[in-house]
Amino acid sequence: MSPLDIQQSERNPTLELLATRRSVKAVDMGNQPLAPGQLETILRAGMRVPDHGKLAPWRFVVFEGEGRGAFGAVLKAAYAQDFPDAAPSSYEFERARFERASAVVAVISAPRLHPKIPVWEQQLSAGAACQNMMIAGSALGLACQWLTEWYAFDARVGDALGVKAPDGEQVAGFLYFGTRQDEPGERDRPDFDQVVSWYGQD
Repeated sequence: MSPLDIQQSERNPTLELLATRRSVKAVDMGNQPLAPGQLETILRAGMRVPDHGKLAPWRFVVFEGEGRGAFGAVLKAAYAQDFPDAAPSSYEFERARFERASAVVAVISAPRLHPKIPVWEQQLSAGAACQNMMIAGSALGLACQWLTEWYAFDARVGDALGVKAPDGEQVAGFLYFGTRQDEPGERDRPDFDQVVSWYGQD
């Protein structure tokens, strides 16, 4: 039985996936290349989200193959500027971040000025794109994790990604996709009655 009590006569694979989806830490992923077409499937799923006004207020930057290590040099340089006395192992840890996974996708929230569609709504669409990709990756049997950490908020890293901060752009997250080494275990979830209420009922 899945963690969600799905009241239906037949098992529904979509609901089962939503009920059992788990993130896998990037450090626990395998980094073998993804099968052909998998990453495009994930990216296309990310584009199919609620998007008021058809603004597409997000874009995706993909790191695969040698691109992962090349961007690792950006992460290492930024980290070294802030921590010039850090141990060499710390620099290598930052440089190799993206190489833990088979592929990493940076999701850039890119809201546009619109008289009827607030920025907050557009930012939610970027978050929905992240979650759609997480679900798509899980459906493909991949290990997936949505991370931010320091480099999502660093201006130097943002510049390397082409983030236009003055225009309101920012990194919504780095999505890691890798091969599964082990099945992830369950973790504690919020109590249903603590987070759900029905209006007008005691």
